[in-house]
Amino acid sequence: MYGETNWSLRPGTAADVEVVAELRAIVMRDDLVRLGRYDEHRVRQRLRDGFSPEHTSVVEVDGAFAGCVTMRPYESGEGFYLEHFYLDPGLQGRGLGTAVLRELLARADEAAVPVRLVVLQGSAARRLYEREGFTYESEDPVDVRLVRRAPTPPR
Repeated sequence: MYGETNWSLRPGTAADVEVVAELRAIVMRDDLVRLGRYDEHRVRQRLRDGFSPEHTSVVEVDGAFAGCVTMRPYESGEGFYLEHFYLDPGLQGRGLGTAVLRELLARADEAAVPVRLVVLQGSAARRLYEREGFTYESEDPVDVRLVRRAPTPPR
């Protein structure tokens, strides 16, 4: 449903932090409540504390804020962490997340580096990531860590 024409990514700015923190609270609420980890203040503050506008892209649909995603380089420089991928609930389930994720993964593939992420236990988002090539790496009672290895060059 979401083609090239009505969505785009723009660089994040420090001014985006509050709208992103609010979206995070909305999007993560049900999963965090289910896991007994929801805290009205902490859900927003954790994003504020770790927000890196230089690695964040804002998703816009028809020029309006629709979500965000962060692709932060590993400390070693050999790959990316995908984090803070949140879309407005009214836009979920219609292909936008897949389109955005595929664009970001194409960048990682071009650099031939892996991408890692953490998803909450039981989150529906895990299916999206697994459809796009992420595989299980490890887990704890709250989080599941997934990785998408760099593609093997053709012979």
